[in-house]
Amino acid sequence: MTRILYALAGADRARPFSPHVWKVALSLAHKGLAYETVPVAFTEIPAIENGATKTVPLLRDGDRLVSDSFAIALYLDETYPDRPSLFGGEGGKALARFVESWAQTVVHTALVRFVVLDIHDCLGPEDRAYFRASREPRFGKSLEAVVEAGVGEIETFAAKLEPLRALLGKQAYFGGAGPSFADYIVFGALQWARIVSQKVILRDGDPVKDWFERCLDLHGGVGRSVTAA
Repeated sequence: MTRILYALAGADRARPFSPHVWKVALSLAHKGLAYETVPVAFTEIPAIENGATKTVPLLRDGDRLVSDSFAIALYLDETYPDRPSLFGGEGGKALARFVESWAQTVVHTALVRFVVLDIHDCLGPEDRAYFRASREPRFGKSLEAVVEAGVGEIETFAAKLEPLRALLGKQAYFGGAGPSFADYIVFGALQWARIVSQKVILRDGDPVKDWFERCLDLHGGVGRSVTAA
């Protein structure tokens, strides 16, 4: 069976950076499922699999195509129930949905304000033009102005992770002693920043940084397969 993960990358195709793709990469590793990564640029996405998706990740599992990271995680648990679960039951799915909402509305929103120009700079020329033309109308200002206005976000970012920090005082991962898809959701966001930007967002001694380092080492160190910027 051919299993393919389409992953967003910039000018360097060996450095996939999408936070949502990284959720799936760790999920596949969690399940022990082999796959091939096919890197694609922003402007190449409409052409993959005959226009099957407007965004990545997109997973081809034999004859099946599945898009959206959460839908892919659900699919993997349902299709491969004999392998380690990503959710550990309905309670784990509910927890992951909450973490997904928190990550999207708090973590991603803060991160993008100070890494958006780094993302732009890692792209090829055609993708840079696309990225600027599609993102600047959303922000209502230039990418440079977004980053300038978001300088303070770097200093306050750690405080936004306090819910996770408090949890880590009681257990090693969101789900307890071992990782689950909820961990991969937040890991994906921090991995995104690690790959595209040299900005320091987590300090030594922070339990969240310790957790992130543990996540980088999971499943044979798949998270470290791409070096930091």
